[in-house]
Amino acid sequence: MVVFGAEAGVTRCAWCSAHPEYIRYHDEEWGYPVADDQRLFEKICLEGFQAGLSWWTILQKRENFRAGFAGFDFCKVAALKDDDIERLVQDAGIVRHRGKIEAAINNAARAVEMTEEFGSLAAYFWSFEPSAQQQALEKGGEIFVAQTQTSRRLSKDLKARGWKFVGPTTCYAFMQAMGMVNDHMVGCASHAKSERDRAKFERPHRL
Repeated sequence: MVVFGAEAGVTRCAWCSAHPEYIRYHDEEWGYPVADDQRLFEKICLEGFQAGLSWWTILQKRENFRAGFAGFDFCKVAALKDDDIERLVQDAGIVRHRGKIEAAINNAARAVEMTEEFGSLAAYFWSFEPSAQQQALEKGGEIFVAQTQTSRRLSKDLKARGWKFVGPTTCYAFMQAMGMVNDHMVGCASHAKSERDRAKFERPHRL
């Protein structure tokens, strides 16, 4: 990963140069801390749908996903039935992968259980946040990694709780997206902003 100038005086992580929509996502969402349960559920679901595909495909279809999955209100998603699954499988506006659709509905039910245990999804997910030192050790000096020891622990725990399509690579992409780690390049204009936001972010705790 390197940085590039999208306009005069601005540098960004190179991956967002592929499409203009990537730039907005990179500048406004990726790497900034999230505590809202509905947004967290959306992010982990979309990372699961992205497996084997490009993130550009998911961004293009995100509004359709939101419409099909009740805005990712996991209480509503958990209540979807077989006829809803068939409807979603026929929806050309989303990724029509039956296994991933069924996984999202299953994961919604598991999310409801998690909020009953931890008080919120945010409290659960943020409990896995690695320290800056731990993150550096896990990356071993690499600029980009697909998964880390923490993402493997998170994946293992989620699977033990009955979640699906939450492998360690998906979990690490989720950790990056929700701001649990700041993987903006040091030279990227968003790196310092993410650090400021993470510094003032109040980590949620188990109730």
